Amino acid sequence: METLPFSSTTSEKQNGHPKNGYSFTNNLETLHVSDDSKVRMVSSHFAEIMKIMGLDLNEPGLKDTPRRIARMYVKDLFKGLNPSAQPAITLFDDKNSYNKLVIQKNITVHSICEKYFLPIIGKAHVAYISNGRSIGLSKLNRIVEYHSKKPQMQEWLTEEIADSVKEALKIQDVAVLIDAAHLSVTMRGVHDTTSSTVTSYFGGKFQKEDIKTEFLLAIKSF
Repeated sequence: METLPFSSTTSEKQNGHPKNGYSFTNNLETLHVSDDSKVRMVSSHFAEIMKIMGLDLNEPGLKDTPRRIARMYVKDLFKGLNPSAQPAITLFDDKNSYNKLVIQKNITVHSICEKYFLPIIGKAHVAYISNGRSIGLSKLNRIVEYHSKKPQMQEWLTEEIADSVKEALKIQDVAVLIDAAHLSVTMRGVHDTTSSTVTSYFGGKFQKEDIKTEFLLAIKSF
């Protein structure tokens, strides 16, 4: 068994999406601002937004809302913007030479749409074919969680998860499928409460129709 620091193409880009020519500018990390300082700064700015909207921050239910929102952003919803939140990856030597599909399905996805800062809620299904090493199953959940915890587009989230698994295992044979509802569609605009968005990545052997079909049938079963 081996535990590695989380090292992937995403660490090189930190929290951006270079395939799309876009990256976050994390000035606060550059300036080494602590999380507590970030919370105070976000709280102050959010209080101003609430005042502009005509809300009375002296109301008992509202007076601590700016601080609660700030803590939620910094400590939870956007903690993937902090490189120190990257999970360590545990690998195991596969002594039995299992070279078939390993699938972790129905991994919870809670992310935030970068366009409207509204939730993306769904499930991720991650699979790989071992080349002699296996990854701790809970670490696949951690990889999904880490990349979800920042403003995202579902397309980029799908590719970032795949990139991390490929880099951790040094393989190309990785598949990722995400099926998620976007509250930017449900709560605003068209107000559609029944649709969902599906994005996928198929690398290496998963581009072969028989293996791709095996994966898709497996995640639909039960």
